[in-house]
Amino acid sequence: MMNAEKTKPAWGGRLKEKKFGRKTGVLLAAGASALLFFLSLPMFDWVHLKNISALFGKLGISREVAATLYQGYSIFSLLEFVKNSGLGVLGLYSMVLLLLLLGTWYLHIAHLWKALRNRFHDSDGKGELRMYVFGKAAMLLTVLLVAGSYGFVLYANRCFGMTGLGASPLLVVELALALAAYLVIKKLEAAERVRCHEHGLVKEFRKNWVLFLMLLPVGVFFLVNSYLPMVGIYFAFVNFNFADGLWASPFVGMKNFEFLFQSQMGRLIRNTVLYNVVFIVLGNVLQIFFAILVSQMTLKWFKKVGQTLIFMPYFVSFVLLKVMVYSLLEYQYGAINNMIRNGGGTPIDFYNSPVYWPFLITLFNMWKSVGYGMVVYLATIMGMDGELYEAAKVDGANIFQRIRYIMLPQLKPTFIILLIYSLGGIMRGNFELFYQTVGNNGLLYEVTDILDTYVYRITIGQPLSIGLGSAAGLFQSVFGFVVVLVTNWAIRRKEADYALF
Repeated sequence: MMNAEKTKPAWGGRLKEKKFGRKTGVLLAAGASALLFFLSLPMFDWVHLKNISALFGKLGISREVAATLYQGYSIFSLLEFVKNSGLGVLGLYSMVLLLLLLGTWYLHIAHLWKALRNRFHDSDGKGELRMYVFGKAAMLLTVLLVAGSYGFVLYANRCFGMTGLGASPLLVVELALALAAYLVIKKLEAAERVRCHEHGLVKEFRKNWVLFLMLLPVGVFFLVNSYLPMVGIYFAFVNFNFADGLWASPFVGMKNFEFLFQSQMGRLIRNTVLYNVVFIVLGNVLQIFFAILVSQMTLKWFKKVGQTLIFMPYFVSFVLLKVMVYSLLEYQYGAINNMIRNGGGTPIDFYNSPVYWPFLITLFNMWKSVGYGMVVYLATIMGMDGELYEAAKVDGANIFQRIRYIMLPQLKPTFIILLIYSLGGIMRGNFELFYQTVGNNGLLYEVTDILDTYVYRITIGQPLSIGLGSAAGLFQSVFGFVVVLVTNWAIRRKEADYALF
């Protein structure tokens, strides 16, 4: 009996047992995720005010503003405190905490969802490994969020020059629970990796450290040119002035976005999206058509000349395009109106007639962009296996059947990838195209004004309205990001091999 008790595995060792340890460990980790998610909801205050009278006097907060403030704040309401107190220097920190909170929510929900889907067992173990990865990430991000909250309190008190904020005891509970859950998940993951003959990131790095080292310059490039500039997003949430600088300018929250959405935003979004939809759909159709047309030409010199002529407009600048368009459409001396007059007709006042411009802008955009896209599809066609065409030709397939059943299906992956990339910029209009061809003609704004041209007119008239431009850019990026995610999800459900991720 004594020997049996001595050989009884410790609790950590029992986590390796499938019947008791693994199921219980997963259940405990999932319960910890649920509890941590619950404790991070806005109803629980993580930061509270201290020495309120002295703090308000220090900040110069009026009695009216003080009536809008609370004694305790969650991560969600911290930005409201920053806005009402006018302390822009705390705004970026509060936004980072809010983003961390949203990230922890996503990871906790994903962890719980995968725990429910796996039912605590998986035939090959891959599902459980993914569940453990989400669980570990959720706990680590929670630890980072709690540490960041403590850091916010210390940083704010330093900015105040006094002890004005204090951390809630709830943060200690969150920290201890997240660390304990992380250790449990780590133990479960280690046992699962042994069973599945999988190794983690550390072992992968040791094994292929040369390849990771080769990726380092790429990582540095994107860090410097793509990720660090994203800090400028903060312009969208402050009333920027050069005296205070970006970090200390008054925090205004969503005021810049409210200004945008109160300024005929429906018309701007409608024009921007509809034009881009037409450009994407019609552009890809014409690009594929001309690529197939060029690929089927037999005379080499004619093929080269045709490809060059179609591709050449891509290199025409938009300033030169403006001159060409004006020379064609001008009322008194334009080439088109001169032809109409010579034919005995009535000239058309294009620049005072909005009805023509959706078609004209689409025509100009197709003329400039079709050649470039055609080259992309033509490169795909040139890389196709020629034996498929020869076999289909021997079997009696005519040229239209070969295009339909051989060429078009092989162009489908390229089309889908280009479509997803194009949809990412669906809220971004071609500013040069619209501004150079239309200019500041208010009579045409109803059908030609897009978000980019509107923001340009606002910011050029108000040189310090950097926040408006940043707010518009952030809105366009988030909108495009959501569209790409939804499109990729729909494609992955139907054709998983064609999805980007």
